[in-house]
Parts: sequence; structure tokens; C-alpha cells
Amino acid sequence: MSQETNPSIQTNHVASDAASEVGRMNFIIRSALSGLRTAMPVQIIAVTNAGGVSPIGTVDVQPLVSAVDGNGTAWAHGIIYNVPYMRIQGGSNGIILDPAVGDVGIATVCDRDISTVKNTGAVSAPGSNRKNDMSDMVYLMTIIGQAPTQYIQFNSAGITITSPTAVIINADVTINGTLTNNGHLVGSTHTHGGVTTGSGYTGAPT
Repeated sequence: MSQETNPSIQTNHVASDAASEVGRMNFIIRSALSGLRTAMPVQIIAVTNAGGVSPIGTVDVQPLVSAVDGNGTAWAHGIIYNVPYMRIQGGSNGIILDPAVGDVGIATVCDRDISTVKNTGAVSAPGSNRKNDMSDMVYLMTIIGQAPTQYIQFNSAGITITSPTAVIINADVTINGTLTNNGHLVGSTHTHGGVTTGSGYTGAPT
């Protein structure tokens, strides 16, 4: 039985497609474009090189939008392995904020085989003749997630750095402004009470 006479089978073909040459051409174009991969939501299954001071790693991802066959049955895609992920980096300067297992983010699919570029980091021919294949996916960023507990926040009030554990700065620090600790001014213009001569200590900053 053909798809046109069996209503239980889904297809992107409609009756008007067969009515004219333009309709038939539109059907061919739609069918070809249906195989084009652009971007899709995925979930992180595993991460390599995450969090530490290391080169950019890879992730294993599960595409979240399933394929649907002609009978309307949804089929989950398999896990895509060894997917490069994006990190904000220029030369040896970078912000290490790597994906975590369970993150739901957006991934894009390159139009040619990028396997050789992934292995060499240099100009090279495509690794194969495949095109718009999910094997050539790159993970971009998280798009669905809970409220963070550790963050840098930018808004009209300024910049806020919050951590439930600690903030460690491995560098000399220059502050062009006031410095306040728990409501006490501790910058270059602060004063102390309880000053005495000799070997005694001053009071806390006022």
C-alpha cells in the first residue's frame, strides 16, 4: 500500500506536490533539506578534561529530539562520542567553564567531516565524504539549567562574584578605589582606633 493511500503513514508529501512540475520540485527540495543538520538540543553524558587547567576536552552527548519514521514512531538517536566543546579562549588566555554531566545545551553540526582537524588542529582535507553528519558535531553552550550557586553576575549595579567555598587569586592585585571588608574600610585611607606608642597593636579598622 502506498503512503498516499495509507493515512497511518506520515510523509512530507502532500496532494498538491503532484499537481504541477513546481509542486514536484518543491517536494524534492523539501526532502533534500530534511536531511540537513544545523543545530539541536543535546544532553551531556560524559566530559573529558573538565574543570581543571587543561586543554579543551570533549563531551559525549545524547541528542534530545528523536527521529520519527513514516509510521509516526519516535526513535532516539544514539550517543554521539568525542564531541569538541566551546570554551572562551584566545591564545593562552581563557575562562575555564566546562560543561558538566546532565547539562542540556545546544550543539551545531559542521557541514563537512572535521575528524582530521580535530586530530591535527591544522588545515586539512575532510576526513571522509560525509556531509551534515552528527559525527561532526560541536557543543556550544548550556541552554537549560538550574540557578547557579557559584557565578559572576553582571548587571546595572555592577559585578558580583559569588562562591560557596572560596575565591583564590594567584596574582598581584591592584585596586584603584576603596576596599571594604565586612562593612569596614580597609583601603589606603582607613584609620585605626586604640593607637598607643610602643609594641602594642592598633584596634580594628574604623
